[in-house]
Amino acid sequence: MPLKYQPKEKSVLMCDFAGFNAPEMVKVRPVIIIAKHKKNRELVTIVPLSTTQPEPLEPYHYPMPSNPLPDKANIQCWAKCDMIYTVSIARLDRYKLAKREYIVPTVNEHDFEQIKKAVAKALRLS
Repeated sequence: MPLKYQPKEKSVLMCDFAGFNAPEMVKVRPVIIIAKHKKNRELVTIVPLSTTQPEPLEPYHYPMPSNPLPDKANIQCWAKCDMIYTVSIARLDRYKLAKREYIVPTVNEHDFEQIKKAVAKALRLS
């Protein structure tokens, strides 16, 4: 069920990229909220997470020290900070753990700062 509220920064949610065209993201995948839109409460800026190691690995790919998805803690994931998007909150949903159990994990402050630095590298701002 899509979100009806603007999630907080650092939240990890699932984003449905249906309707996008390859090579854009085209499936449901976890994302980190990196910014709320200041004037439109129905938009947020996100960075996708992937369990596929980027090739080649670049400075704007951040290897998460621990996977923020609790049931996937043993799986390495990367924040793909070169693929930032501003999306509607209607594309977002909480992370499903079990049949009726949903959660909204968060990343810690250190990882969040590293992700923002990697986004700046991807955008050639640093």
